[in-house]
Amino acid sequence: MDSDHSVKEAIRVALHQAGACRVGFAAAEPIDQKVAASYAAWITGGNHGEMNYLDRYHDVRNDPRLLLDGARTIISCAFDYRPSLRHPLFADYSLGLDYHEVIRQRLAPVTEYLCRRFGGQMRICVDTAPIRERYWAARAGVGIIGLNGLLIVDGVGSKVFLAEIIWTEEVSPDLSRLGESCKQCGACLRACPGKALKGDCTLDARRCNSYLTIEYRGELPDDLKLPGRIYGCDICQDVCPHNRTAGTTSLTEFTPSDALLRLDTEAISRLTPETFNQIFRHSAVRRTKLSGLLRNLQKNQK
Repeated sequence: MDSDHSVKEAIRVALHQAGACRVGFAAAEPIDQKVAASYAAWITGGNHGEMNYLDRYHDVRNDPRLLLDGARTIISCAFDYRPSLRHPLFADYSLGLDYHEVIRQRLAPVTEYLCRRFGGQMRICVDTAPIRERYWAARAGVGIIGLNGLLIVDGVGSKVFLAEIIWTEEVSPDLSRLGESCKQCGACLRACPGKALKGDCTLDARRCNSYLTIEYRGELPDDLKLPGRIYGCDICQDVCPHNRTAGTTSLTEFTPSDALLRLDTEAISRLTPETFNQIFRHSAVRRTKLSGLLRNLQKNQK
C-alpha cells in the first residue's frame, strides 16, 4: 500500500508534468467562518459590481464538499502564464489560448490516471465552479494572497491561473499559508488607476479597470482612465516586487498568436465580427465581445 507521502509526491509529479508550477493539498471542509462573513459583507457592499454570479451558491462557496459527494481533499494547482511577448493593449492573461480550455485539457487525462491508480473520484474546477480559488490555494500552501487580492507564488509571482481538483480520497494537508502577508509595500495600492484596491486584499470592482473593460456591459464612467490596455489591466501586478524576478511560462498554449500581436488601435477599429472571431475564437477576449472591445478602444483614445 502506498504511503501518504508517496501518494502526494506521485500526484505532484503528475501535475507538474501536466504544466502546473506549484501543487498543494488541503482537507475539503467548510471555509473559515470569518472568511465567509467577510465575503458576505463584500457582496452586501456592492463591491462585485454587476458580476451577479458572485452572489449565488453561497452554500457551495462556503463548503466545497457540495461540489462532489464524498469529497475529502482539495488539490490546488497553479499554472504560470507570464508570456515572453507582451501586447500594449491586452492583459497578459488573455494573450494565449483560453485558460479554461487549456488547463482542463491538461488536467483531464491526469485525473483519469490518478483515479485509476489511487481510487476515488475527482472533479476539475477551472474558474467555473463557485469555489474560493485563492482561499484554497493559500490553504493548500501554494502561495499567499497579496494586497491586490491575487495569489502570489514564491519565485513565480502572481501571473498564474488556478485550478482545483476535488478528490474523494484523503491525504494529509500541506501547511496552510492563510494569514501570511506579501511585502506590504503598497505599490499596487498607489499604482491602481481607479484606486479600486481597498488595502485589505480585496477590491471594489466598480473602480477596477479589469472589471470595467471585461465584465461590465454598460457605458464606461466619464472619469475612467485607460492607461494603455483596452482589455484588462496588469498595473497592480507589474509594480509588485514579487513579480520582478519571475521568468516566463513554458506552456506554449499561452504564447500569443502572430495575428493578435499585429493588432494595433487602427486594426482593432476595423475588426468585423468575422475577423474578431477568427483571431479570438479560443481566447478569453471573447468574453467582452467585439462591441465591448470597440467601446473600450473609443474610451482609450479620448
